[in-house]
Amino acid sequence: MIKKNTDIRKAAKDSGVFLWEIADKLGVSEPTVNRYLRKEMSDNQKAKFFAAIEQVKLEHQAETAND
Repeated sequence: MIKKNTDIRKAAKDSGVFLWEIADKLGVSEPTVNRYLRKEMSDNQKAKFFAAIEQVKLEHQAETAND
């Protein structure tokens, strides 16, 4: 079985971002994010996910810098 939205999954994994963190940024539950990932998303939806991933990644970097 080929997974959908592999680009989003890879971006999150490579950035060390968990799906629950993406869900939090998007204002939805983690199960909702999982449902979105089951079907190929539109470019507009993907852009929102990539923006959320980038935002969480920057927050992680800021937390690390403050330690």
